[in-house]
Amino acid sequence: MNISYRWLRDLAPGLEDTPEGIAARLATYGAPVDAVVPLGAGLEDIVVARVESVRKHPNADRLSLCEVEAGGGRLQVVCGAPNVRAGAYYPFAPVGAALPGGVRIKKAKIRGEVSEGMLCSERELGLGRDHSGLLELHGTYTPGEPFRVAAGLDDVRLEVDVTPNRPDLLSHIGVARELAPGGVAGIRLGPLPGLEGPGLFEDVVFERVAEEGRAGGVAVAIEDPRGCLRYIGAGIRGGSGG
Repeated sequence: MNISYRWLRDLAPGLEDTPEGIAARLATYGAPVDAVVPLGAGLEDIVVARVESVRKHPNADRLSLCEVEAGGGRLQVVCGAPNVRAGAYYPFAPVGAALPGGVRIKKAKIRGEVSEGMLCSERELGLGRDHSGLLELHGTYTPGEPFRVAAGLDDVRLEVDVTPNRPDLLSHIGVARELAPGGVAGIRLGPLPGLEGPGLFEDVVFERVAEEGRAGGVAVAIEDPRGCLRYIGAGIRGGSGG
């Protein structure tokens, strides 16, 4: 079971344990954590950049000269990606930045033109195998903001080994309930789109639609709609026993 540390903190605001602390606690509850994986490891130096203009490199048919805004003034970058375009946002490694794997970006002269950094593909960032073009970021961003934050990678993944006797831990809410101070009282659910209200457990009102249902001659009545939102039953006839 993969668990997001950020999601746990959102669901249980009172939870102050570090990812390693959560792993230690879950192990004592019979759910050992096989791995604690920082999602943005190696991307600390990468920022978001907006390409302001693109023009053909004067000395190379397959290269472009890009004017890039990365939060500290405009820079010139030589780029060979076919999908670079003005107005788009891309991950950017400035001069001095280290890429995953240890490659460090230097100011360079490419075919007679200075390049002050590198616009990145997903493979160069260790986020996939695609190297056919740049990793374009869709949305509106602030040039210079950390790429890890913009891409939601400022998080830690906990790989929880959930045993068959703990199916209650097969969800983020279940794990958060186990860890939150006060148990279920410490859980906070965000509002659902289209619904009003803060989304707290204690403020949710459940309406009983039907008091009793029948299927195949069996009647079922929900006496506590708060504790049981729905009960679905089906009658099966004609099966052969073994």
